Parts: sequence; structure tokens; C-alpha cells
Amino acid sequence: MASTPSSTLTISSSSSLVDAKAPRQSASASSQCVSLPSLPPPPVQLQNRPWKATAYCRKIARNVMAMASSATGEAPPAIVTGQQISTDVVVAEPPEIVKKIQQAWDKVEDKYAVSTVAAAGAVALWGTAGMISAIDRLPLIPGVLEVVGIGYTGWFAYKNLIFKPDREAFVRKVKETYYEIIGSSR
Repeated sequence: MASTPSSTLTISSSSSLVDAKAPRQSASASSQCVSLPSLPPPPVQLQNRPWKATAYCRKIARNVMAMASSATGEAPPAIVTGQQISTDVVVAEPPEIVKKIQQAWDKVEDKYAVSTVAAAGAVALWGTAGMISAIDRLPLIPGVLEVVGIGYTGWFAYKNLIFKPDREAFVRKVKETYYEIIGSSR
């Protein structure tokens, strides 16, 4: 273990601490000399593993050179790593979902309309969230709306789900609506 030089605290005045309070200094008090300890050298984080730091620096250099060569259109320069010379450029492929989104976007004919609808949907979502937040801050309205929701849920279950003939009629109506929307018959 490395030894650190010990420091000393010297006060040249003859004042002493009374009742754990520091003595007051007057303008005519004698000068005080305080010596602070010297700081230890900063720790070297990768001192035990220099190969890790070297590998990290090589990786950064490879990425920078790959980005530079792809921006200029040149072939990547050879990178010397130890005894081997590498000309490989690591190019990350986008995830599968990104590819599907790109394919779907390429199939769209009216991109302006789709972009407008998406922007309008985002604005509507933001406005609705703000409205719900404002209603939620009112004193009695959230409780009343919760009671109304519970009451309607109970009424809907009683009317459409509890008894078998009503449940069959409800399922039939849902299937008819489904087939009407998708545009095909059973």
C-alpha cells in the first residue's frame, strides 16, 4: 500500500476551543498557518487491464474511420490491431420492424395525406390528454365520472352478457358488424 505523506495542522495563535466553538478572530489576532494534506494521485481505472483500454480505443478508431469512409464513399483504410490487419467495416442492420415500416411506407401512394393524418392524430392525442388532465384536477368531476362508468358497465353486462339469449344476440351483432367492416361475408 502506498504511503501518503501525513499533514500537520498548526495554529500559531494561543487560542483554544471552548465549548466546541471555534475562537473568534479579531483583526489584531496573530496569523494562523494551516497546512492541508496533499491529495493522492488520481486512480487509474484501467491500470490492471490495459488491454481493455487499448481494445476500446481501437473500436472507437474503427467506428470513426468507418463513418468517415462511408460519408466520403471511399474504401475503408486498413486497421492494424496487434498482428492482424482488418479492413472490415461493421455496419449495423436495422431491426426487422424498421424494415417492415419502410416497406409499408414505400407502398403508400399518398404520403402527404398519411403524414397529415398522423400529425392530426398526434395533436388530437395531445389535446385529449390535456383535457383529461384538466378534468381530473376538478374536485368532484372525476368521482362522478367514475360512478357513471361503473353504472354503465353494470347496465351493459346486465343487458347483454348475463342471460343466454341476450348474450347470443350480442355475439351475433358483433360478428355482423365485424363482417360489415372488413367487407366480406362469412
